[in-house]
Amino acid sequence: MTAPALSAAEIIDWNEETSKHWQKLFQVYPEALDYDCDVYQARTVRGLLRHIVAVELRYSERLSGNPLTPYEQVPDASADLLFGLHRQAIERYRKLLADPSMNWEEKLEFTTLSAGTQSATRKKILFHALLHGIRHYAQLATLVRKQGVKPDWPMDFLFSGELK
Repeated sequence: MTAPALSAAEIIDWNEETSKHWQKLFQVYPEALDYDCDVYQARTVRGLLRHIVAVELRYSERLSGNPLTPYEQVPDASADLLFGLHRQAIERYRKLLADPSMNWEEKLEFTTLSAGTQSATRKKILFHALLHGIRHYAQLATLVRKQGVKPDWPMDFLFSGELK
């Protein structure tokens, strides 16, 4: 018997399912983007959403060998624009997973905006980018609930469409 394990594709699907719920919420409550936020260096929910997407986008570019979009050039005029960039990142991740020549154990050295020079395997970078977003979406849920906006979907992995 093998130990239970989640695949990268399953985590990508959960991340994508979660992001679709958030996009719908911001379409109904666009004012929520401007709620105050004290997470990371964001002053607003919009800033935190931009941070989530920028991390996904930049790590997808890094893993693909593409030039990194400068953080300050990640546009945040609307939630739909940000979620469009999220989908670009997710598509890159899916293409990388489909590439049989991808060496997920290869170590990359890179510079982050917040922690300086780091070294990690491609696998660790991928999972970091995906779980980073999930963690911050949980923080977003608290922020919007404090302002009276209640997300109307269960957020736990147990209730996701994965592994049903």
